[in-house]
Amino acid sequence: MNSGRFAISVHILTLLTFSEDEWTSSEYLAGSININPVLVRKELSNLRERGLVLSKEGKSGGSKLAKPAGQIFMSEVYEAVKQKDLLGKGINSPNPACPVGRKINDHLDSLYDDAEKTLLASLGKVSLAEFCDKFN
Repeated sequence: MNSGRFAISVHILTLLTFSEDEWTSSEYLAGSININPVLVRKELSNLRERGLVLSKEGKSGGSKLAKPAGQIFMSEVYEAVKQKDLLGKGINSPNPACPVGRKINDHLDSLYDDAEKTLLASLGKVSLAEFCDKFN
């Protein structure tokens, strides 16, 4: 299963949405998420590479959204942090002489692909701005 990176990234992006055009420090973000600022900076780096945030170093530095929250969709965030298959993969090699074993991985792969497409379609309908509206 996926790690908590999606939740951390959504938390970061939500805080940056509420900070509007101000530069927000990784220490502030980490304090809200209650994690080490190093982990926040790692996620910020990833989000920056994906074009979702901008960062500025230095005393008056920090991060802010790279584009309006209405143009960022939860599917983009998921794609940015996705590390593993949604439902995982089998770790063993099934017996090719078995009628089930020889085809199980192909059928599971198809099932997993369909599930992930459904998830992405659902997340693609929710913008960061719409998500942030839930806090008002």
